[in-house]
Amino acid sequence: MQVFDPRQSMSSSSFEIFHYRDAKFEGVPVHQHDFYEVYFFIGGNVEYSVEGKSYLLKEGDLLLINPLELHQPRIGPDQRIYERIVLWINKNYLARLQSNNTSLTRCFDNTNPNHTNLLRLSPVQQKYISAKLSELITESTDKDYGSDLAAQATLVRFLVELNRLTLSSEKREDSVKSVSPLISDILDYINNHYCEKISLATIADEFFLSKYYLSHAFTDVVGISVNRYITLKRLINAKQMLSSGIKPTTAALHCGFSDYAGFYRAFSAEYGITPKQFALANSFEM
Repeated sequence: MQVFDPRQSMSSSSFEIFHYRDAKFEGVPVHQHDFYEVYFFIGGNVEYSVEGKSYLLKEGDLLLINPLELHQPRIGPDQRIYERIVLWINKNYLARLQSNNTSLTRCFDNTNPNHTNLLRLSPVQQKYISAKLSELITESTDKDYGSDLAAQATLVRFLVELNRLTLSSEKREDSVKSVSPLISDILDYINNHYCEKISLATIADEFFLSKYYLSHAFTDVVGISVNRYITLKRLINAKQMLSSGIKPTTAALHCGFSDYAGFYRAFSAEYGITPKQFALANSFEM
């Protein structure tokens, strides 16, 4: 069991795994990170929000979150012991583990028509996932000979089974989720038009809504304001472009910022480094 660490960045270039159990959890803001996350819910009263979809979690649920998705756990008022295992996997590391025949990222791909962030596991599946994650914790903290290779082998096996479970769940389509159709349409609109000049006002006009109603309805569902969501989406996609070698000035304009100065200020304020510093650090990682 570990003490909760609020950081949302990895210190490892491979993977990190945490087993948290909190009697009192202060919460975290809506956020996104540059790695894949597997979240195994063990207990508590939690509604988990991913890109406007709200999942009321049951013990043994598994959530899969990709680097582009904004998400947040929301703790219920009758707070109970909040327990979960969280696995973070570096994008480049995961890419190196894949083969030409087998993608290990398929389970995170929200472009698949039947993709779901939530896997509602059977008791047998829960037992298997719990055992594998516990094994991964043991191997990753062990100092015995070959523990690094044993940990990697355990991770690969776990991800293969996770993708198989995802394929099975897509066929069953029995994941429970709820989302406002209006907010879902607005999220789709923003994700398709974030590179254009859009704002709370233009979106309100597009959907024939008052700015007041849109602002409150959106924040209630997503957890952040419309303008904040637009800014984060622009920054997230700009980071992806910087990671692929595109120049900061080009990324800024392509992602909807009116000028580089505005992009520079927003990026630096959000991530604590400049776009050029991020691009340089990422080029070394690649």
